[in-house]
Amino acid sequence: MKRMMLVLLVCAAPVFAQEVVKSEAVATAEAAPEEVSGFMDVVKGGGGFGMALWIGLAGLSLAAGTLIVDSVINIRESKIIPKTLVSLVREAIDEGSLKKAAQRCKDVPGPYSNILLAGFENVEDGFETAQEAIGIAADMESEKMLQRVNYLNVVGNLAPMLGLLGTVQGMILAFATLGTTSGAAKNALLAINISQALYTTAAGLVIAVPAIGSYFFFRNRAAKVILTMESLTMEVMKGLKNKETNH
Repeated sequence: MKRMMLVLLVCAAPVFAQEVVKSEAVATAEAAPEEVSGFMDVVKGGGGFGMALWIGLAGLSLAAGTLIVDSVINIRESKIIPKTLVSLVREAIDEGSLKKAAQRCKDVPGPYSNILLAGFENVEDGFETAQEAIGIAADMESEKMLQRVNYLNVVGNLAPMLGLLGTVQGMILAFATLGTTSGAAKNALLAINISQALYTTAAGLVIAVPAIGSYFFFRNRAAKVILTMESLTMEVMKGLKNKETNH
């Protein structure tokens, strides 16, 4: 009887061990999706190319933030057209001193000062020539102002393209996983690959939307400031013309 029990135990041992191994495999398979659900797992799962994409997206995000802050600070009417400069120049024109008005502009350098100086320096050749010089100077200042704003448009167009590239890479890896992997690892890898595709798409859009929106906003603001500068400059030039006519 004891021998029979011993034989049964010996025969049942491999079966029991196999069941234990199966249970451990099932537990590992069930736990695998949780282990790869983190964002860093998704980034690492994309390989070297995926890491390069994420570095590119991070760089674009930093560039967009920097450009937006720079535009908020610098593209303001109060900064580009200082009220003190406007009043000082008008006082000098009322006094009939073109030289003093030009000096005021040199004392407070900036886009508006450059436009005024272009008119003052060419007024001796006639007011039509001065108006042409003002227009040219205004175009140049507008171009300078819009240079940084235009980079927001570049960022807004590049970000979704990088996101799309990450999407394509993630789908390629997902289909490759379907063809080459089986078992619990297959589900885990599929989760990583599909997450890579979705995360990069979302990241590209999150960067692009505020960048493009800010681009149009600051471009319109810059255009409005330029028009205001031209209008104020023409008022100053008319005042100067009236002074000379009265004299």
